[in-house]
Amino acid sequence: MPGKMVAIFGALKLLWTVFAVSQAFKIETSPDSRTLAQIGDSISLTCSTTDCESPSFSWRTQIDSPLNAKVINERTTSMLTMDPVSFDNEHSYLCTATCGSGKLEKGIQVEIYSFPKDPEIRLSGPVEVGKPITAQCVVPDVYPFDRLEVDFLKGNQLMKTQDFLEDMERKSLETKSVEVTFTPVIEDIGKALVCRAKLHIDIDEMDSVPKEREATKDLQVYISPQNTVISVQPSTRLQEGDSVTMTCSSQGLPAPEIFWSKKLENENLQPLSGNSTLTLIAMRIEDSGIYVCEGANLIGRHRKEVELIVEEKPFTMDISPGPRVAAQIGETVVLTCSVTGCESPSFSWRTQIDSPLRGQVSSARAKSTLTLSSVSLENEHSYLCMATCGPKKQEKGIQVDLYSFPRDPEIEMSGLLVSGRPITVNCTVPYVYPFDHLEIELLKEGTILMSKHFLEATDRKSLETKSLDMTFTPTTEDTGKALVCLAKLHMGEMESEPKQRQSTHTLYVNVPPKEPTVLVTPSSILEEGSSVNMTCFSDGFPDPKILWSRQLSNGTLQPLSENTTLTLVSTKVEDAGIYVCKGTNQAGISAKEVELIVQVFPKDIQLKAFPSESVKEGDTVIISCTCGNVPETWVILKKKAETGDTVLRSIDGAYTIRKAQLEDAGVYECESKNKVGSQLRSLTLDVKGRENIKDYFSPELLVLYCASSLIIPAIGMTIYFARKANMKGSYSLVDAQKSKV
Repeated sequence: MPGKMVAIFGALKLLWTVFAVSQAFKIETSPDSRTLAQIGDSISLTCSTTDCESPSFSWRTQIDSPLNAKVINERTTSMLTMDPVSFDNEHSYLCTATCGSGKLEKGIQVEIYSFPKDPEIRLSGPVEVGKPITAQCVVPDVYPFDRLEVDFLKGNQLMKTQDFLEDMERKSLETKSVEVTFTPVIEDIGKALVCRAKLHIDIDEMDSVPKEREATKDLQVYISPQNTVISVQPSTRLQEGDSVTMTCSSQGLPAPEIFWSKKLENENLQPLSGNSTLTLIAMRIEDSGIYVCEGANLIGRHRKEVELIVEEKPFTMDISPGPRVAAQIGETVVLTCSVTGCESPSFSWRTQIDSPLRGQVSSARAKSTLTLSSVSLENEHSYLCMATCGPKKQEKGIQVDLYSFPRDPEIEMSGLLVSGRPITVNCTVPYVYPFDHLEIELLKEGTILMSKHFLEATDRKSLETKSLDMTFTPTTEDTGKALVCLAKLHMGEMESEPKQRQSTHTLYVNVPPKEPTVLVTPSSILEEGSSVNMTCFSDGFPDPKILWSRQLSNGTLQPLSENTTLTLVSTKVEDAGIYVCKGTNQAGISAKEVELIVQVFPKDIQLKAFPSESVKEGDTVIISCTCGNVPETWVILKKKAETGDTVLRSIDGAYTIRKAQLEDAGVYECESKNKVGSQLRSLTLDVKGRENIKDYFSPELLVLYCASSLIIPAIGMTIYFARKANMKGSYSLVDAQKSKV
């Protein structure tokens, strides 16, 4: 390499000398000074001149070795092509251009390499968890190998890196490899081995990027079969005719295949199945032995053994359903007696007290049945079945207990549910047997309100109807809650849980109507001809029905409407009165009265003077003002005057003037007024004066006056003495004269 560098510097010096001698034309090369070519590829070097029309070119190596290339000249360009590139082309090539007397020369260094294939990853065997394995990364046909670097990774973990820095004795293609040994673990599943090869070839020392090739190999991790387990159902110890199921499992990767076999007397294995489950039915004595389960995959096997023992089946007897059975009266009960271990048994049935069976017997092979149809209280016995097999006999019994519990309880209320009003709930359970096992519970929303056990003794078998009564006071909060009657018939040892029946009654608590609220729009006092809306509300449950009526003068009610709102349009005086709103539901009635007052504009005013509007001085005059309206009308009498009106004190609209004077003459006005309005009426009273005194004391009047003054005392005395005489039983003028008056 140092010799090459000296030759390159010499050539460059020569070129600079030639350039200094003649600058008439220029020479250029492509690539400029250095190039890199891979062995087997094709590469071309180009030499060209400028400012020279017909240059001549020549090519040579720095050390004057054969070119091993082909030259093509065309006008001002010369091309040197190496195809294919080989070790013989690794030189410094010089291009000489001659133009007249001028000559220029320029060199190009050609460096070669070989890096044609990706690395190859090789494994020494299958990758098995827990067993060491050697992985090899091979990089083929490398040149120059002293610039090769190899990294070996597992996943993201660098296992090994290696440089090949040994001296090269000759130019040749070399295959280099890196080996690493590791022990696979379960965590390696899914990982990959990566071999990354880098060939550091520097064309430009300032910008060195190595050539790189990479190979990846996914790890196929294996686990040899292990933890092989056998489960046997129902047991490894069996009887003739039984069935058995054996299930085998084995762990490994890939999942092991399962193979069943039976070990023979000569220790050989008899293949049975390739499934994980092996089922043997109708077992015989000769089926006893050792059964082998083997789990196998690509890299190994693992086996497990189990021994089955098949015993001779004894003569046994069974009765079902037993030993006790509970049946409801009216149902059909079938008692079954069966035998195992005997091919042709004989059967017989009887009751414990040798009473009639009251049933039908049917026998076939190893089974006999006693059918009790529509059982009644007479079928409540202990029944015995005897099975005979040659000299062997067996007998078993079954107790038939009867009960009656045919219907759900019935819930009845003593009346309507009304908030705050006590009520009695009755829960009845009909046709119960045995009633001394009966329990009744009354619950509200899951809370027991009352319970009762019927434990009284009974001397006879009969169906009884039992009930439970409870009194409680409902509230509005009970609405929507469930009242449950739960009946339990405890069957004792026959059943762990009692038979149950229940009925549910949802409570709807009625609330009597509250006192209604009445809204009168616009008011209960209104003008004649206007309209009024009377709206009635009442709370209760269920919602009260609203009834409007009017109270008549005799106290009876006249129905008007069943709507919430009663509307009167264009009211009249006759519409005034008492209106009654009733709220009613099935729990009660509530009422509210409202008085409607209809006012009218004052009318039909009459203003009169009695005896006349023209009187004489001294006469008595009554001025009367009347109005044909309803009450609440004010009548005001006034006397008009220039100095101001004078309000007269009247009684029921009448004003009396005794001994009218001239000043009593004038205009009298009557104002009829109420909240609606007012009206006026007026009249003029004329008072005439007397002409003279004679008119007052005429002779006739004077005579009458004198006579009356004498007659009146005389009449009075006569009456006095008459009364006195009546008291004494006689009348005496002398005595009368003696009396003091």
